[in-house]
Amino acid sequence: MAQNPNLEALSAAGVSVWLDDLSRERLQTGNLQQLIDTRCVVGVTTNPTIFQKALADGTAYDAQVTELAERGADVDATVRTVTTDDVRNACDVFAKVHEASDGVDGRVSIEVDPRLAHDTDKTILQAIELWKIVDRPNLFIKIPATMAGLPAITAVLAEGISVNVTLIFSVERHRMVMDAYLAGLEKAREAGHDLSKIHSVASFFVSRVDTEIDNRLEKIGSAEALALRGKAGIANARLAYAAYEEVFVGGSRYEALKADGARVQRPLWASTGVKNPEYSDTLYVTELVAPNTVNTMPENTLEAVADHGVITGDTVTGRAAESQDLFDKLAGVGIDLPDVFKVLEDEGVEKFEKSWLELLEATQGQLDAAKK
Repeated sequence: MAQNPNLEALSAAGVSVWLDDLSRERLQTGNLQQLIDTRCVVGVTTNPTIFQKALADGTAYDAQVTELAERGADVDATVRTVTTDDVRNACDVFAKVHEASDGVDGRVSIEVDPRLAHDTDKTILQAIELWKIVDRPNLFIKIPATMAGLPAITAVLAEGISVNVTLIFSVERHRMVMDAYLAGLEKAREAGHDLSKIHSVASFFVSRVDTEIDNRLEKIGSAEALALRGKAGIANARLAYAAYEEVFVGGSRYEALKADGARVQRPLWASTGVKNPEYSDTLYVTELVAPNTVNTMPENTLEAVADHGVITGDTVTGRAAESQDLFDKLAGVGIDLPDVFKVLEDEGVEKFEKSWLELLEATQGQLDAAKK
């Protein structure tokens, strides 16, 4: 089967194409393998919302939930078993991609319970537990970049576990995440781990930034403010990439680790589905093309790029000054950027927690029905 030329061009420009979705149906029907074969997909990310949707749709999980109910499993154990089984099976589907990319791609991410986002110690314990349960080298454990998450990221990496850091909204927090990554590698080296086997991505959210800032610009309502709509998410990501280059392209702390096999922590563009129908549906892909990045897309965005995405090469490198100028203009019209990023982080944690509670509630309903 031939790969899609638009997605091939994106991959050739240094962007790893990951799918932001996973379900048992994708695994059972061969759809995931088809996306690997025809859409250049080399990884998968999951989150509580994705699992909540997967378990709510169809009957793919009914037999397993019934079996677990008969064994007396509680709701937490059931959700853990079902989700880790899907992730392990997806890791196996991507095993060849993982091997061919020297461990860089072929990755599948699973998130710690979002209710632990502000509890460092419990996050560490669950990350280690999930790593052991799934037991695949191409797994990523997702940990949110909250203030409590940062030391957990360092501690989990120090155990030799690969981490996808999620819910990053600001460049300032991204810098703290890169610092936590390097600290984790330094501790892993002290503990005797092979640094070349430890991988990480920093998941930087894009479209949600535009949604929040656009709403505020519309409330301000001036021509100057309205002219800035739809630009902040891209500018923010480009500034994040410039920060990544500072740290990983010749940065002294990383260079010392690189000599022992350390890998860069790649920026991953998350939340790349376009929420405003006035914007191009490929905006957060075509405008964020840069070497050593990942773009994790919902399927409709993936298909939009496959159909009409125009890849023109690197659209990020060297754009930091103009991006900073845009941020200066946003501040100039009255946008409180630190507040924007705080609101987005709080909302992000809250949304995932809500999805997780809905997942637990729906699964409890299935367990109760199976026991009747």
